[in-house]
Amino acid sequence: MIEQNTTSSLNDEITTTSSKKLLSTPIALIQLILFSAIGLVMFFVPFTIGEKSTILFDHGATYLVTQQHTLSVALLFLLMLYGVSKPFIDGSWRTNITHMIMTTFKVIGLMLAVMYVADLAPAFMMEKDMLPFLFEKLALPVGMIVPLGALILAFLVGFGLLEMVGVLMQPIMKPIWKTPGSSAIDAVASFVGSYSIGLLITNRVYLQKQYSAREAIIIATGFSTVSAAFMVIVAKTLGLMEFWNVFFWSTLVITFIVTAITARIPPISLFDDHVERPALDHKGGTRLAAAFDLGLSTSRRATDLKQILWSNFRDGLTMAAAIVPSIIAVGLTGLLLAKYTPVFDALGLLLYPFTWLGGLPEPLVAAKGMSAGLAEMFLPALLLSEADILTRYVAGVISISSVLFFSAMIPCVLATEIPISVGKMVVIWFERVVLSILLAAAFGQLAMHLNWIG
Repeated sequence: MIEQNTTSSLNDEITTTSSKKLLSTPIALIQLILFSAIGLVMFFVPFTIGEKSTILFDHGATYLVTQQHTLSVALLFLLMLYGVSKPFIDGSWRTNITHMIMTTFKVIGLMLAVMYVADLAPAFMMEKDMLPFLFEKLALPVGMIVPLGALILAFLVGFGLLEMVGVLMQPIMKPIWKTPGSSAIDAVASFVGSYSIGLLITNRVYLQKQYSAREAIIIATGFSTVSAAFMVIVAKTLGLMEFWNVFFWSTLVITFIVTAITARIPPISLFDDHVERPALDHKGGTRLAAAFDLGLSTSRRATDLKQILWSNFRDGLTMAAAIVPSIIAVGLTGLLLAKYTPVFDALGLLLYPFTWLGGLPEPLVAAKGMSAGLAEMFLPALLLSEADILTRYVAGVISISSVLFFSAMIPCVLATEIPISVGKMVVIWFERVVLSILLAAAFGQLAMHLNWIG
């Protein structure tokens, strides 16, 4: 007997299922195999072009940034103008104090970008590791990669592969992560899609009383990390693209191991776990057959390729527009704090015992850089981009597996009905970083010994 998960909420985000004629089974099967294969190749198979080995859509984004620099700068400013104006157009800037603060950072980020391009910024901001680095090495690649990555993700999440993976993961969800089998799709969507879509699904299912408060918090703080497209940015910044598959899959595993641990310790373990879940339907047959049936039925409903691609691309544009200006503002704030104040030195002291225990060559420097991830998930990559390979690898894992950060993720959680405070999210962030440092350092040293990285 195979438990049937609540896939309709995710399908609503990806495909329009209203009274459209379904595809025939043979066509749906071809679509499932072909488009899933395209997504897997585009995301996980490196190709060498011009002596550079990386995944295909990263080649495309790099071409835009390097060979079409003027065009990419123009596109970036259009994105930022949209991201800055949207909160004022829809009125979301006055929703609460968090939205007001983040909208202010977006405005400041746009102003800083204009000052950089016009060469009007103060000298201390124009040092090569400040605005030039943020704009050229971070904002531009993010602005190009995230929409392209979202477009490619449509092939992974729009035609049944995601649902198949979700069903196959059901037996391990409850015993390992303390969440119901129906959260498998949610967890995978959050990791390979985007935290905004993942949180949207989590909040919706929580409001439908199919998740307890504890389950919703586990998923929101443990699975809703940045998308694979953002992982490419982190890997590029840290010089890890040569080892992309090792970095991606080890980060995924470490993130999920950390989530399994934090689900069992305070503060998450203290949240209410009571839920009167509606009875779920069951389907006979093997799990593999059930996964195939669900994937095929999803592919049959995916009748409008253009709409699926546009919907994902639009989500990527919206996300890039929202995060690029805040990355510049929050990133510059973090870099200035790291360079001219002892803020991250103090926070880094709390992490120092663990970077030392993990065997990182410069544990205090590493701890200081990784502590900056609380402000913005890219800051560890920015601050440690010139470090040794082990520290860079661990910093890359931390950027993803810590999940929570103030420039975007924490405000997104606060915008949902999931009952968790800022203070408890900070505690969870610290727990996740500590565990991630120890696990990533251990795996990184093993990978170096086996010549997987280095």
